[in-house]
Amino acid sequence: MTTITISNNPQRRRFEVLDAGTVIGQAAYVDDVGAGQRIFYHTEINEEYGGRGLAGVLAAQALDETIAAGLTIVPVCPYIKKYLGKHPGYAAHVVPSAPAHLRLVSASLAQRVRQ
Repeated sequence: MTTITISNNPQRRRFEVLDAGTVIGQAAYVDDVGAGQRIFYHTEINEEYGGRGLAGVLAAQALDETIAAGLTIVPVCPYIKKYLGKHPGYAAHVVPSAPAHLRLVSASLAQRVRQ
């Protein structure tokens, strides 16, 4: 039997799904600290783990921890957008994405490449 856990890895700016310590999925984000927002831009689960509902569990924990941290959610990622559409209880904590959010994500990704 596998041991699936989900945890935030702030150094890598993502929530990770782990199977016995091996990363098998993620929900990547960029924090806009000044605005108090967390921009989710990519979610994935490794193909061999598909169909188990792990993406939904990952999304729920990532969104719940984001709210608990006092941040609002900015959904850029299609999966997170879809999840939020099916779970209206998060609506009060969501800010629609705007071009400035996309620029921030692009700048953050470009900075990672240079490191």
